[in-house]
Amino acid sequence: YLFFSRLIFGTLYPAYYSYKAVKSKDIKEYVKWMMYWIIFALFTTAETFTDIFLCWFPFYYELKIAFVAWLLSPYTKGSSLLYRKFVHPTLSSKEKEIDDCLIQAKDRSYDALVHFGKRGLNVAATAAVMAASKGQGALSERLRSFSMQDLSTIRGDSSSTVPPSVTVRTSSKQSQPKTSRSASEGTGSSGK
Repeated sequence: YLFFSRLIFGTLYPAYYSYKAVKSKDIKEYVKWMMYWIIFALFTTAETFTDIFLCWFPFYYELKIAFVAWLLSPYTKGSSLLYRKFVHPTLSSKEKEIDDCLIQAKDRSYDALVHFGKRGLNVAATAAVMAASKGQGALSERLRSFSMQDLSTIRGDSSSTVPPSVTVRTSSKQSQPKTSRSASEGTGSSGK
């Protein structure tokens, strides 16, 4: 309930009247709503931190809604009062430093974006090359295993086509002496 009250009275109502001020081109109304939005932005920023520490305080959320109503009220002119007494003098005295900080932050963020973008591309390229090389290695190993199986199948069918000096590695546990022995037995029996 409190969330919807704040949404309607703190955001939608002022947004609609800001639209009407822009549409009518009434400078007085325009300035009034600009002051409200500046104060509301500061309030929302402060609220992010105060919600963490003061949410346990009795009637905390009700007080926030009452504060927003005070800001909006044409009788109290809360946003105008806060803007003229506190915000405008503070921002006027610190405007040069704030502008310098914003320019530096923009430059740093651009440099950081370029730096991290380059690093990201390098990491992506390295990962792609590694994946391709691992994929190629796995593919060649798979093809090699098929080739060796084919050779052992051929040798099993006709042992005369494979020379005795060729060693064949297969996934089964055959050893070279058995292969050499069977080849020598084949030549030994024909020599008798």
